[in-house]
Amino acid sequence: MKFETKAIHSGQKPDPQTGAVIVPVYQTSTYQQEAIGKNKGYEYSRTGNPTRKALEDVLASLEEGEYGLAFASGLAATTAVFNLLEQGSHIVVGDDIYGGTYRLLESIYKRSGLKITYADVDDLDSFEKAINKDAKLIWVETPTNPLLKIIDIKRLSEIVKREDAILAVDNTFASPYFQKPLTLGADIVVHSTTKYISGHSDIIGGAVITSNKQLYDDLKFYQNAAGAVPGSWDCWLAIRGIKTLAVRMREHEKNALYLAKYLEKHPNVNKVYYPGLSGSKQYDLARKQMSGFGGIISFEIKGGFPQVEKFISKLKIFLLAESLGGVESLVCYPPKMTHSIFSVEEREQRGIRDNLIRLSVGIEHIDDLTEDIKQALL
Repeated sequence: MKFETKAIHSGQKPDPQTGAVIVPVYQTSTYQQEAIGKNKGYEYSRTGNPTRKALEDVLASLEEGEYGLAFASGLAATTAVFNLLEQGSHIVVGDDIYGGTYRLLESIYKRSGLKITYADVDDLDSFEKAINKDAKLIWVETPTNPLLKIIDIKRLSEIVKREDAILAVDNTFASPYFQKPLTLGADIVVHSTTKYISGHSDIIGGAVITSNKQLYDDLKFYQNAAGAVPGSWDCWLAIRGIKTLAVRMREHEKNALYLAKYLEKHPNVNKVYYPGLSGSKQYDLARKQMSGFGGIISFEIKGGFPQVEKFISKLKIFLLAESLGGVESLVCYPPKMTHSIFSVEEREQRGIRDNLIRLSVGIEHIDDLTEDIKQALL
């Protein structure tokens, strides 16, 4: 089946009891058992729930993986992957990452003995130098947050496999519609389903997908033991969002590409970060491993923080808010929002300057979005 068909039908058969074509919300904490040690496939909703199972199955299908696991948030999903590691393990992480992931590593896992090396996402040689026999997990985002850098997943997976380590890719920015890391050699894919998967800014959720049975078993054990699972209603909303993922992603990309080209030529803009621009050094690689460029744009406005404040205060359609991937357009200031955990020196080292702005381009009419940006840049 093609992607659009999978999104609507995979894991979502009509209810056998009533014929309902939409997966029901199984709003229950527990299940009657036929006898001691004999159940109908479910015992307790922390361990498993039919609505959650439908979400997990469709996510696995869309990523072309064998197994899916849903979590209460994107960071809960990330935590599950990090908990595959024993105390004192070595992890190699791409240096351009979401601030919440960095906070989790630096404030939680480093304290518990995890050894962390940050590699330059612009240079695969830096990964090769960092990945040694002690490295157990390599964690990257692509496209990255917030600078939209693209990492060659296939080449990186070849490096990782030589050392018998695990490659995990946060695919949140691309969504499975535009990129499928498992098919390029990744062992694990992670999503914040809060974002494009749900697509309507109405849930918090996360997911992990893999085709490795041992990894799945370990992650499934952790999911049940730690209990950071989504409720059935949030799972149902995510399933509903997935049904329109393909059409939404096409609109997000169409609008983002148009605005990126507009910003690239604007006299009040210094630099635009968007892999779909033909002049971007990420363009050829993005075309090679992705089927589209996504709906996120970052750009540097001329001037410093005062110009950022002025621009954001004049916006009428773009809403100042954290998160991304919803149908509505959002504007974010990474230095004081998503990446405030980084020190000034760390942000500067990573290229997150004080004049950086991130846009999550929604699916409103492009004329309205363009006019909003135009009047705010005056």
